[in-house]
Amino acid sequence: MNREILLSAKNLTVSYHSITAIQNVSFDIYEGEIVTLIGANGAGKSSTLKAISGLVTYTGNISFRGKELKNIPADIIVAMGIAQVPEGRGIFGNLTVMENLKLSTWQRKDKDKITLDYERVFSLFPRLSERKRQLGGMLSGGEQQMLAVARALMSDAHVLLLDEPSMGLSPVLVRDIFQILREINQAGKTILLVEQNANMSLHIASRGYVLETGRIVLAGTGKELMGNPRIKEAYLGG
Repeated sequence: MNREILLSAKNLTVSYHSITAIQNVSFDIYEGEIVTLIGANGAGKSSTLKAISGLVTYTGNISFRGKELKNIPADIIVAMGIAQVPEGRGIFGNLTVMENLKLSTWQRKDKDKITLDYERVFSLFPRLSERKRQLGGMLSGGEQQMLAVARALMSDAHVLLLDEPSMGLSPVLVRDIFQILREINQAGKTILLVEQNANMSLHIASRGYVLETGRIVLAGTGKELMGNPRIKEAYLGG
C-alpha cells in the first residue's frame, strides 16, 4: 500500500488508576480510509479515541503525519487536523446551530473556505440548514448527532474520530448517518469510527480492528471481518 500513514499508534496503553483500559494497542490508519474499532462495552474503544485527542494520558506513542502527539494539548491537536465527535454528541444546547458550527472555526484563517464549508455542511445535512437559528438543545437526537458531525467538519480536520455515532438513533437515522459518513469519506476525509453497530460499521469500513478487554485480537478488511465466524457470532447476531 503506497498511501501515506496518517495516524499511527504503537504500544498504546491507557490506565485509570489501577484499571488498564487498553494495553499495547498498535494500529496504522492510511489517508482516505474508514477504519473501525469494534468491541463490547468496556473493550477500550473510547479510551483509544480519547488518547488520540489528547484527553487522557498514556504510555506508548501516537503520531499524526509522523509527528508525535504525546504531551500536545487537546486544542492544538484539533488545530493540527484531528477532530473528535464524542459519545453523547457534546453539542452546546444553549447555542444555536450556527453558533455551534461557528465555534469550530476558531482556529481557521481561511475565510473563503469557511463559507464553502458551511455550504457543504448544509448540503450534507439539509435539516440543519432548516434549523440554523434553533438552539442545539431543542434538536432531536438525530439532529444533534448531525450537528456534532457537522461541527467536526467545520474544523476542517483531516481525520474525524467518531465515538458511537449511531447510539440512540432510530434504524432510519442510523442508515442516514452511515451514508453521510461514506459521502464525507469519499470527499477526502479519513475516519476512525468507534461503533457497537458492527454490521453497519464493517459495511463501510476499509479495515477494522476488534478490541477485547483492552487488546486488539483481530484485524482485517471490513469484508474479511464480516465473514469471520467469530465476529459473526459475537457481534453480528450469528
